[in-house]
Parts: sequence; structure tokens; C-alpha cells
Amino acid sequence: MSKDDASRIQSAADRHPESDSAQSGFAERAQSAADRSENDDVDTGDDGQR
Repeated sequence: MSKDDASRIQSAADRHPESDSAQSGFAERAQSAADRSENDDVDTGDDGQR
């Protein structure tokens, strides 16, 4: 998941705080997934090895 994806999810949750997604903590999990994905991109070299 990209940072842009997580940002869109967070914005939607902020606009509709009573929604199931906002109340379930999905936005926080999306941000965490985006952070992990970004870290994976940094750790991986051209050969795909860490």
C-alpha cells in the first residue's frame, strides 16, 4: 500500500468518523502498511535481496 493510498483512507475516515472503516481502525492499519511498504522499498536493493 502506498502513502497516497493510506492518505486517501485517512481522509475518508476523517470526513466520516462514524463509518465502519473509521471506527474499526482501518486508517491506522493502512498507514502502518504503507510505512512497512516504504521500508521494504528502502531495504531492497537492485537484486531484490535484503
